[in-house]
Amino acid sequence: MGRHGHMLRIIAHLDMDAFFAAIEERDTPAFRGVPLVVGADPLGGKGRGVASTSNYLARAYGIHSATPISTAWRLSESARRAGKPPVTFVSVDMPKYVRVSEEVMQIVRRFISKVEQASIDEAYGDLSWTGSYKEAERICRHLKETITSEVLLTASVGIGPNKLVAKIASGWQKPNGLTVVCEEQAEAFLSPLPIRVIPGIGPKTEARLRERGIKVVDDLRALPVYQLEQLLGKRGVALYDGAHGWDDSPLEEYSEPKSIGEQETFESDTLDSQTLFTQLDRLTRGVIHRLTHEGFQAFRTVVLTIRFADFETKSRAHTLTVPASDPGVLQREGLKLLLPFLDRRENPHRKQIRLLGLRVEKLS
Repeated sequence: MGRHGHMLRIIAHLDMDAFFAAIEERDTPAFRGVPLVVGADPLGGKGRGVASTSNYLARAYGIHSATPISTAWRLSESARRAGKPPVTFVSVDMPKYVRVSEEVMQIVRRFISKVEQASIDEAYGDLSWTGSYKEAERICRHLKETITSEVLLTASVGIGPNKLVAKIASGWQKPNGLTVVCEEQAEAFLSPLPIRVIPGIGPKTEARLRERGIKVVDDLRALPVYQLEQLLGKRGVALYDGAHGWDDSPLEEYSEPKSIGEQETFESDTLDSQTLFTQLDRLTRGVIHRLTHEGFQAFRTVVLTIRFADFETKSRAHTLTVPASDPGVLQREGLKLLLPFLDRRENPHRKQIRLLGLRVEKLS
């Protein structure tokens, strides 16, 4: 039995190291030992789009997942001028990464029967049945070795009392790490880490907390829960739990996200069509990037959400006859749904718009 009189929970989080880049290095010897970025074509610094994955040498230049490809190009050029090797840019080969992901997940399932695949390159596994962290660690070490020998790639694994701690632990000693944090150690393990490691703390929340001198998890824990709630609403309570390493979210064996979407609130309310079109373009790219990153090939339904300055919110959807995967299709459909909001059809009072959202559903 665990400390709180419940059955001992042991959860592992497996995260492939620099997955897309590692596959390209594995398959092309010339890419090994050089800074490598898998993503959009930089077009000599004029490219649009983002880096999907960078290897560890490119990360040392400050290039990470979702770094704009134009920024990645600039960082590569300044490294080159400083006499360091420039970045090699490779385009995304999604069908190949999906195949390799399936191989990896099959291996994971040979070792652990209850698995939740969280994205194309990560999974949670329930190891409570082993009855001890020691046995769970032995199994995960064997699992890692098997992935390396059969697929020639490395994975980092974190083992903890729940999904939250396991995920943070897997990122602790990348690449090729194996970190075990048992329930008694969870609070101490989290204490010195930057608050960004707690799920639900993005850049904006981080900035608000830093203004109050809250930089590491230990600072967050020092706040009484009611203060966090005043500051951040209901989310504050979840962050309080997270700071203590508490998380009872279950492993969902068939968790397919039903929809993938992005939304953006404008700096100031607008009805300027150019601003709206530019924003739609950004949302389209963001959605397509997430769609491929989560291993989906296509979508059938496009949903556009508009929030007016007075907070009235409207959504309009269109379902295609055949699934599509092309950013062009998504942008066209989004545009068709947006245009009526710029005139009398959906916006007779010429209300300004404060938020634009784009979502895809019926994923395959």
